[in-house]
Amino acid sequence: MEPLIFAIGDRKPVIHETAFIAPGAVICGDVEVHENASVWYGCVLRGDTNKIVVGKGSNVQDGTVVHVDAPQWGGLPTLIGENALIGHKCMLHGCSIMDGGFVGMGATMLDGSVVETGAMLAAGAFLSPRKTVLAGEMWAGMPAKKFRDLRDGEDKMALMGAGHYVEEARAHRAALEKR
Repeated sequence: MEPLIFAIGDRKPVIHETAFIAPGAVICGDVEVHENASVWYGCVLRGDTNKIVVGKGSNVQDGTVVHVDAPQWGGLPTLIGENALIGHKCMLHGCSIMDGGFVGMGATMLDGSVVETGAMLAAGAFLSPRKTVLAGEMWAGMPAKKFRDLRDGEDKMALMGAGHYVEEARAHRAALEKR
């Protein structure tokens, strides 16, 4: 099973040659996947009415859904910066994850919400529209609120995880080529 990648009208995906797109992923519309980024098994990135960007070295892990809000409704693109870590089964809609941001497994981010560089949204958290997780903070809960300040080194967890996923993507690509 190959990934399903296609244009919607004049909105077409642009995927860097070093990016890893796993079998079973769906990428359609105005989606950019940059150098050494990865989109894993069962993900859907649907840029039908606005732009989605997955920055250099970032990963969108298994089962995550990424969508946008249409500009005519005041909507926003979904922007994932460089070396960001997006955990398994997240829901991202019209939001921004800055360089080195961390979104834990099963978390949801809604329109206009932001995870800053060196910030962490905990697993299972629900970040309401227009809320911002500031650098050095961890937010958790439903709805998400500041849980605590990050401890020394925790602000670098996304960077370490992103580097790990670049290597994992290379291993998966090699294994798939051997089939």
